[in-house]
Amino acid sequence: MGAGHAHVLYRESASPVHRLPPEVKIVAMVVFTLAVVATPRTAFWAFGAYALLVAAVAALARVGPGWLLSRALIELPFVLFAVALPFLGAGERVELLGLRLSEDGLYGAWNIVAKGTLGVLASLLLAATTTTRDLIVGLDRLRCPQILTQIATFMLRYLDVLVGEARRMRVARVSRGDDPRFLWQLRGFAAGVGALFLRAFERGERVYLAMLSRGYSGRMPAVWQGAGAATAGQWLVAATVPVLAAGVAATAVLLT
Repeated sequence: MGAGHAHVLYRESASPVHRLPPEVKIVAMVVFTLAVVATPRTAFWAFGAYALLVAAVAALARVGPGWLLSRALIELPFVLFAVALPFLGAGERVELLGLRLSEDGLYGAWNIVAKGTLGVLASLLLAATTTTRDLIVGLDRLRCPQILTQIATFMLRYLDVLVGEARRMRVARVSRGDDPRFLWQLRGFAAGVGALFLRAFERGERVYLAMLSRGYSGRMPAVWQGAGAATAGQWLVAATVPVLAAGVAATAVLLT
């Protein structure tokens, strides 16, 4: 995997957030998300404070609100589920816009939308400011289990290879008169998927044998060692947002 390998969500920039080591950004995102989840659903002011923190980080990272909101549509299925809760929930009913809605369902819907949206926005900011390779390096520096980082590394390394192979197989099918738009040609499409799986499996076996012949013993070289690891100052800078979020969550719990 090349050092400059990125993903579709990454936005190249020279912002202070981009320059932070990946491990501190990962920890900051996780702690911020945990603080949001731990906040009582009735502490509306706390969610406003979290939104301000997200907006401040987005501005510092030079990530526009339009880009964030358009990518946050990935949570739309959960929002649709949340909309149904006030109608399906049990308990005391309240009058709202001429409708009799469940009070507990309204709180539940708010809880899902608010916490889910903040979690998605925090994850998007991490993805927008950190390349895929750096994410894996950060996980490795945080002593994530080697098997997980190895699987992620190989998946990202060969994803483009498999996509290219699938594209070539599709071109070969179309050049022979196949048109995957019709239902009666699903059998050919399924056969192509099976063939792609077999090719990927065989390629994985060959790569594994090549690794064994070069001395692989179940562990990859520790990429977290060497230059680029976070300094104490960088940890302190990155801790600003999660510490503030934790303070907001603790205050919300005490006041509720």
